[in-house]
Amino acid sequence: MMNWQQLLSAKRFGQEDYVNGTKHERTEYQRDYDRLIFSSPFRRLQNKTQVFPLPGSIFVHNRLTHSLEVSSVGRSLGENVGRALRARYPDSPAHFEEIGAIVSAACLAYDLGNPPFGHSGEKAISTFFSEGKGKEMQKTVEESGGRWSDFTSFEGNANAVRLLMHQFHGRRRGGFAMTYSTLASIIKYPYSSELSCGKNKFGFFASEEKDYQAIAKSLGIIQLQENPLKLARYPLVYLVEAADDICYQVMDIEDAHKLHIITAEKAIELLLNFFEGEKRERRIRNLQIVSDVNEQIAYLRSSIIGLLINECCTVFLENETKILSGEFSGALIKHISPVAKTAYKTCSNFSVKHIYRAKDVLDIELAGYRIIGFLLETFTDAIQNPNHAYSKLLLERIPEQYEVDSPQMYDKIQAVIDYVSGMTDVYALDLYRKITGAGLPVV
Repeated sequence: MMNWQQLLSAKRFGQEDYVNGTKHERTEYQRDYDRLIFSSPFRRLQNKTQVFPLPGSIFVHNRLTHSLEVSSVGRSLGENVGRALRARYPDSPAHFEEIGAIVSAACLAYDLGNPPFGHSGEKAISTFFSEGKGKEMQKTVEESGGRWSDFTSFEGNANAVRLLMHQFHGRRRGGFAMTYSTLASIIKYPYSSELSCGKNKFGFFASEEKDYQAIAKSLGIIQLQENPLKLARYPLVYLVEAADDICYQVMDIEDAHKLHIITAEKAIELLLNFFEGEKRERRIRNLQIVSDVNEQIAYLRSSIIGLLINECCTVFLENETKILSGEFSGALIKHISPVAKTAYKTCSNFSVKHIYRAKDVLDIELAGYRIIGFLLETFTDAIQNPNHAYSKLLLERIPEQYEVDSPQMYDKIQAVIDYVSGMTDVYALDLYRKITGAGLPVV
């Protein structure tokens, strides 16, 4: 059984032996949050697609705004649970009051590893190695001891863990040097890519596996099996995941309305389904107070977020023992009350059929496949033939922090993926145009 005192640790990865003589008014977890907010990878999220194409005249969510909203919801979830746990265990030395800050920081970092062009970017990377020209490197990687499934099942969440933990060339040991608790809160699927079964769901690349295993041992996270490595979920992952689930569905309905993919009537119908009886009637009355449709939908959205925060907190607290023993199964959102659960599933099914398959969304996916596939093919060919004149030009284009001159092919490929996945949509498109000659710099 995991215990809260051990689970809530302010120890920093890569700085375990460092003694900071400066007294900070901020807690270590608040420093995690601030460190992420001011980081370059976080700023780059403003030019990465969430679901819909980056805005023209109508502003919709990008990765940055989504992460900020998820962090806000995560803070509420964490603070609610923290207060409840303090009331449940009044004499515990565990820092329950910091759970809100831990979850909020983890929510900011949750999407840092996502490549450009939304979820299609993840698929483009995976399929390049499983179906495309990248498949030719499998034998070389495996013969040198590399884990090929890290590439064919590429996962943005695992990439976020690498971004935070890996010591890139010229950077300090420990990467972002985040607290153990914040790092563990990000890992949604705490197992090796060998257990992914091609579903693009795993928690860490082989390059970060031993380090995370050490973190998990320090936190007292239950290890379910050794090889391939599989661990129980860190409890606060459930709150980070719930924050993402809450924002994803509700915000996509609102964005789809703004983009005229669905009508206002349909959006309101879907959102009202979360309420029944007097609660539904009260919201219908409140909708009549204002005539602005966007304001009406925003009101329902905020009501639903409040409802789902309470529902997910209740599920977490009711299942605390199962969560701490590693026996709880599924996301919190799948265990909420019947009315809210049905409404959430209805929104999800509708989004898959009518929103995520919309023409503009599909166009972004097509562009993502083409651009990311081309960049990966170009740069992986260069690392395989580094002495070719053209390869030398291409490799000089990659910043020094990415170690494309590593001795092992696995590490070289990771360096290329680090570079490509860190690009914004705009940068990836611009580089694609320059390399193909479709767009040249002004001379």
